[in-house]
Amino acid sequence: MANWALFATCLAVVVIMLGAWTRLVHAGLGCPDWPGCYGFLTVPQSESSIAIANARFPETPVDVEKGWPEMIHRYAAGTLGLVVFGLAAYAVRHRRTGVPVKLPLFIAGFIILQGAFGMWTVTLKLWPQVVAMHLLGGFTTLTLLTLLTLRLRGRSGQGRAVKDQSALTAFRPWLYGGLVLIVMQIALGAWTAANYAAVACTDLPTCQGQWWPEGMDFQHGFDVTQHVGPNYLGGQLTADGRVAIHLTHRLGAMIVLGYFAILLSLMWRRRHLSGLSGPIGLVALVLGAQIALGLANVILHIPLGIAVAHNAMGAGLLLSVVHLIWQHHRLPQAHSADATHTTTMNREVTA
Repeated sequence: MANWALFATCLAVVVIMLGAWTRLVHAGLGCPDWPGCYGFLTVPQSESSIAIANARFPETPVDVEKGWPEMIHRYAAGTLGLVVFGLAAYAVRHRRTGVPVKLPLFIAGFIILQGAFGMWTVTLKLWPQVVAMHLLGGFTTLTLLTLLTLRLRGRSGQGRAVKDQSALTAFRPWLYGGLVLIVMQIALGAWTAANYAAVACTDLPTCQGQWWPEGMDFQHGFDVTQHVGPNYLGGQLTADGRVAIHLTHRLGAMIVLGYFAILLSLMWRRRHLSGLSGPIGLVALVLGAQIALGLANVILHIPLGIAVAHNAMGAGLLLSVVHLIWQHHRLPQAHSADATHTTTMNREVTA
């Protein structure tokens, strides 16, 4: 089951990347209906199929090049759903063997909700609120699958010995604080993508030649009461609203970078106490790569490959922090286990 959970985790990363690709090529409404495409299981391509599709949806003529990215994303998401339901069924069937049940069932329920958001993304014509929630749902699904994988693999693993438990547990609330910051930054990224604000600032380190652009409209940019109904493909916000979103996302990246630069450096000094140098280094590496990709997006004006990689690396940053927290949580448990094992051996020697 652990291998299947790992496969589902990797597939979730692929689904997130495909979703980013679909948005970036403006194919979010490549199929105006759901779950099919113009009433077909695949994108209509023959002359007769296209004629039928155009008759069904006269306001949205068939565009094969935009239909396929959307359908490929749906096929991958559907496959992920089937794998998740299989994991849940396996967990229920083998619940007496110690396999976790609640988490797989929760993921299965959440994947249904995520599917509903995917449907609403299309039927509500890329309404930013739904698009942002759908993006966050994808990251949440990935995180839950990662936790399931770690939990399944940790059942047979042995924890590390801890030399100074108190010096390490002090970092725990700061790690959770960093996780909250990353989730907030991902939410800002989702709102930026949903409102097509990634290209609102095309220069660095300033934005439109100013450190604090005049006319930025934060109230408009973060207005969550936008009406349902318009076609939001390409966005509906004014330029001032998009600049406000973009600049906020930049500031969030600077806060995350500063926070983790301090936290990771402090943890690195105590890495010899626990052997957490690997997870700490991984977070630092992924964070650096994510910042570099973000800068490249602005400098190179959102090239497709780098933009997709930026989304994938955002997922990687989230998972690397989750992995660090997971390993950090296991340290006290490993310490207790070692202590119990030592006590047992002492009793045996005494006897």
